Amino acid sequence: NDCLTLQCCGPLRSFEMSICDNSNREIIHLVRPLRCTGCCFPCCLQELEVQSPPGTPIGYIEQQWSVIFPEFKILDANKNPVLRIKGPFCPCSCFGDVNFEVLPLEGDTPVGKITKQWSGILKEAYTDADNFGITCNLQLTYSNKPY
Repeated sequence: NDCLTLQCCGPLRSFEMSICDNSNREIIHLVRPLRCTGCCFPCCLQELEVQSPPGTPIGYIEQQWSVIFPEFKILDANKNPVLRIKGPFCPCSCFGDVNFEVLPLEGDTPVGKITKQWSGILKEAYTDADNFGITCNLQLTYSNKPY
């Protein structure tokens, strides 16, 4: 992404991200195109493509239209819903972590959690870098895990 896109679109800009193992081999590749956001544009919600190996889509994460709580669906490679993600009322935080629950399609018992981890006042204020953690219920099958 170039400087103009960063300044004009901020966190809504398109991106590609590589997730590597401890040997620095890319194991997951994420692709998100530029999209609008907000309750006024329910036709332009965020979508993220998950590839593994890189170039082979294995799933998607789609933002769902919601006025109060951020909500997402985790989809398989055929875009069938597998799990859902529900965020907090305020998805930003001062001086603390922000948790997003991973839930089954039916029911409210969490099967995992995605946490935007607080990384300190300087990094939060002066960079657009974020740290995330993922925890998952061990009883989920491999094909249903959100990573």
